[in-house]
Amino acid sequence: MDGGVGHAPESSIGSDGRGPRSMARMVALILADGDAATRAELDGAWPGWDADLDLVIAADGGARHATGLGVAIDLWVGDGDSLGDDGIAALAAAGVPIERARPDKDETDVELAVDAAIARGATGLIVVGALGGERVDHALANVALLARADLAGRPTILLDRRSRISLLRAPGPDGTAARAALEGEPGSTVSLLPWGGDADGITTDGLAYPLADEALAFGSVRGVSNVTERRGATVTLRRGVLLVVESPATL
Repeated sequence: MDGGVGHAPESSIGSDGRGPRSMARMVALILADGDAATRAELDGAWPGWDADLDLVIAADGGARHATGLGVAIDLWVGDGDSLGDDGIAALAAAGVPIERARPDKDETDVELAVDAAIARGATGLIVVGALGGERVDHALANVALLARADLAGRPTILLDRRSRISLLRAPGPDGTAARAALEGEPGSTVSLLPWGGDADGITTDGLAYPLADEALAFGSVRGVSNVTERRGATVTLRRGVLLVVESPATL
């Protein structure tokens, strides 16, 4: 993948990003300025994570991760407080489009990158570098971005070598349950955390500690540290929102 924009194949994406609905698929990779794994580390933890990438957007200092991931930046956004004037000038000299924001903006640089990806037609997003770093508030804010209303129907993942974080929302537009296919190999850890309220009608398949049409209360940690028993494990949700946190078996 060279980071350039291309034509994406047809894909089935539903209300939670995984159910059936035919549409052109365009995946954007966002480089945030937190801790980021190398390509080798991500390949080892999440094989195929970079399949069908069409667009690479750097959020300010996240541009520094491009080399380690082996991608070319298609767009840079941010206020420049992390990358600095020299870094921005180097990107501009290399032909990267620059969208510089005022320092007193309301959005974080990652949110500006999400806005830019959606404006360019992204139907799915992968954010690398969203976690870690010096400020925990930025990591929490990046997790909170998953709940944006305009990301419903656009599968969005926060990814590093230790975790794969996504949001499962139910019900879908047609009133049916939402379903998530888990990516981890057998032995992977899966935590299901209610987000913004209680989550009801949770059924798991392929996990060591099953749930059968059960509820998880907001603020409860009962759903932490389940274990994937086989490939193709799934979580189904009838009502509410679940934060799905997967950690690879290699940890």
